[in-house]
Amino acid sequence: MQRVVQLIAVAILSLPTLVSAQLATSSAQPFKLGTFEIDGEARIGIVLGDELIVELNAANAVLERSPTYPTLPMPADMRELIGRYEYGMKLRLYEIVNDIVANNRMAPNRRPSYAHEVGSVRILPPLMPGKMLNAAVNFYSHVNERGTPAEQQAAAEERRRTRGVPYLFIKPTEGAIIGPGDDVVLPYGRDRIDWEVELATVIGRTAKYVPATQAQDYIFGYMVSLDISDRGGRPPNSRPGSDWFVGKGHDTFAPIGPWIVPKEFYGDPMEILDQVLEVDGQVMQRAGPGDMIHSIYELIEYGSSIITMYPGDVLNNGTSGGTGAGRAYRGEQRFLQPGETINASIEGIGSFSLNVVAEDPPQQGTGSYLPPVSSYSD
Repeated sequence: MQRVVQLIAVAILSLPTLVSAQLATSSAQPFKLGTFEIDGEARIGIVLGDELIVELNAANAVLERSPTYPTLPMPADMRELIGRYEYGMKLRLYEIVNDIVANNRMAPNRRPSYAHEVGSVRILPPLMPGKMLNAAVNFYSHVNERGTPAEQQAAAEERRRTRGVPYLFIKPTEGAIIGPGDDVVLPYGRDRIDWEVELATVIGRTAKYVPATQAQDYIFGYMVSLDISDRGGRPPNSRPGSDWFVGKGHDTFAPIGPWIVPKEFYGDPMEILDQVLEVDGQVMQRAGPGDMIHSIYELIEYGSSIITMYPGDVLNNGTSGGTGAGRAYRGEQRFLQPGETINASIEGIGSFSLNVVAEDPPQQGTGSYLPPVSSYSD
């Protein structure tokens, strides 16, 4: 009888730990998620304090040694993690972070082998989106930015009166997407390459005809994004009009990073957004949500009315005044040059830098290639 009582007592004492693990509905510390090259492999990492990277798979394996935690298969990549976030992965991430904090494993003398200083590993693009949608001219300060100040102000005021619907275009992903520390390559002969810092919204749930009032429920989190742009256009003897593939589609023209902040740790971007871009230390762009023409939630409503958006897809909010082609900051056009450094940042998410390099001259083809701008421009 005494033995039975002892067993019951042990079970009761164990119950709070078991229940608390199963009900880890909050994280002891905010975290971010990224993809990192560790030991030559791309691995998902949990970022704590913008200083420490915890390998997800290794940390989970240690956690599962305790019978308190059920076995949970880990995602193969970030897109799978995003798709499963609300189906078990969020609680498991909370459990891992809570375990690290409770056992003081962030302290240097208690740090496990699967935890790394941010500066000791290569930061890769957080994910490879299935598709990336970008908003064009979605900030009032970017409306008719090439015009005189008076013309720009008049155009912005007119746009306020008649907002219309958003304008979205598809940006290439694989080939165009690069991560922090990578090089932005200026294509051969294309001498009008511009910068555009943007907020990247990462979709967390399948979205089709989602009203703006419900759009927050379909967001997973946020990143910093750059929409590098070629302002050189098409040769005049080809089809007239804008060519968005030429303007937006070159290799390395879609930097993203440095990691993803789950929405519960960022807040409402339409209240707190602060996106900044510098070239060689000079601030070229700085903007907040009050300058946006259509809100992020309206962009999701519009985009999802055209194409279904899936977990891991990305929608960029557009850029503000201060582009190289504009005149808002400098009074003359100014484009990227080899040897310069771009730094993009969004308060509450992070920042990353990219070096600008020139592409080597390619092998000449039959003539059906994009020619240098100098061959047809004034």
